[in-house]
Amino acid sequence: MHISATRFSAKDAHRRVTINDVAEALGLTKSTVSRAMNGYSDISQTTQLRVRRMAETMNYMPLSHAQAIKTGRTRSLGLVLQLSDHDAQRPFLAEFLAGLSAGASAENWTLTVAASDSDDDMIRTFQSLLRDGKADGFVLPRTMNDDPRVKLLREADVPFVMFGRQDDADGCAWFDILGEDAMRDAVLHLASLGHERIGFVNGAMQYNYAPLRDAGFRDGMAQAGLTVDQALIAEDAVTIEDGKRVGSLLLDHPEPPTAIVCAVDFAALGIYHAAAERGLSIPQELSVIAYDGIPEGVHAHPPLTTYAVDNRNAGMRLATLLIRRIRGEDLVNLRETAKANFIDRGSTGPAVTRP
Repeated sequence: MHISATRFSAKDAHRRVTINDVAEALGLTKSTVSRAMNGYSDISQTTQLRVRRMAETMNYMPLSHAQAIKTGRTRSLGLVLQLSDHDAQRPFLAEFLAGLSAGASAENWTLTVAASDSDDDMIRTFQSLLRDGKADGFVLPRTMNDDPRVKLLREADVPFVMFGRQDDADGCAWFDILGEDAMRDAVLHLASLGHERIGFVNGAMQYNYAPLRDAGFRDGMAQAGLTVDQALIAEDAVTIEDGKRVGSLLLDHPEPPTAIVCAVDFAALGIYHAAAERGLSIPQELSVIAYDGIPEGVHAHPPLTTYAVDNRNAGMRLATLLIRRIRGEDLVNLRETAKANFIDRGSTGPAVTRP
């Protein structure tokens, strides 16, 4: 008997809908429906959409175990969190995970999350997940300049997508925020307010974002016709304590900056402490602008002007790109970037001449 979407109703609800039912309703072969459900590139996007809509209408859900046997896939995306990171427990992680889960669920995939507490443990965790076949591919947050995760997955020929970029793009798909553009625009914003002596506090130098943000800062200074003073450049500041330490060095310089750009919000909050200890008011005597958009910045006095990242959207895009990568799509179509959102909260103001 031919089963259509309209005729498949209450009397059929007592049994599980099968792939044969979907195929019969659409007038397609079982093989075509199966390949469409799994996103194979030899099935047109139009047919894939028809099949998925019909599957939703008929409430068809493939048996994951049977599907894994047939396709060799678990339909699971892997993520290994490193708990030793300075902000591993920060609120943005919840948004990032929510986005990853939503992106996976949209394709009827799941998310497998593991944790490690050191670099060595991280690699062992990846090796264990690979050995046990727990995931078809991995999301790699915070790409490093020399990233052992990338090396491991390349050698294992396992798909991955990075939240970040690498100079060696071999085998790499990614989604990233253009932090370099944010740093450039931060400088231009300050220059428009009359600032000429602008300092820069970079983040952790082992990560790929650091040289990019440094280049963006220097590009902004060049576009504004300003000279970079190396004495006003600091690195490896990712915590409030780091920001206070390097901020003290910059503000104690014989010719201190009137404004500071920070690659990380936490470092900027440390600058606030260093400025307060020296009796400098923000933004009247020192302008500060940063990047991340952490909740703590809203509650600073004054609230921190920043370039915010939509971590939920980032998670969703990474999940989508990884699934497409696993399905064999060309890497050139799987490299996306987006802009950070400028949030002017009041920690920047016109430059003043200090006595």
